[in-house]
Amino acid sequence: MRRTGTTRRGALLAAGATAGGLLTACSGGDDDGADDPGSAAAVRAEKALRVRSTRTSRELLRQYDAVLELHPDQATRLTPLRDSVALHVTSLSPPPPEKDKPAKPTPSASPDRAPVGDVGGAGPTPLVPADPGKAVRELAAAERRSADAHAEALVHAPPELARLLASLAAAGAAHAYLLTKGSSS
Repeated sequence: MRRTGTTRRGALLAAGATAGGLLTACSGGDDDGADDPGSAAAVRAEKALRVRSTRTSRELLRQYDAVLELHPDQATRLTPLRDSVALHVTSLSPPPPEKDKPAKPTPSASPDRAPVGDVGGAGPTPLVPADPGKAVRELAAAERRSADAHAEALVHAPPELARLLASLAAAGAAHAYLLTKGSSS
């Protein structure tokens, strides 16, 4: 009998397909100037794409925080994935406008858990089921939606951002797998 749902092999195949799509999507281009990374239109398009992708990851981060707040007994399992999503938000943040300015020192967050405000601002607190198993399954579904959104966005992204989005989509698929692997308990 074949197992249904996300498998490790399926997640790896999806990541490989995403990378293959990335290679074909980034190899062609028109000469209309929109592909020129320095053009104003390309810069605006990349910034808008980063904002949408950052919003997607922030929503996922809020979901993790809400689940961890209601189900602290899941912290051992969820905190490493949550921290990874927090890094995704940071990596998607637009680069500073001027490279010549020295970086401002940032207050150090707790190593085990950074507040949502440090990585993306406030938003509505997601509703979390009282059953921990259901809450983790909903978190896995949110990871899949996030991975799908990043994979869809990479087709329209310039090469550097497309590589980042492909990595985030693959990480989201892996997170969903990890969340569903042991969720039968």
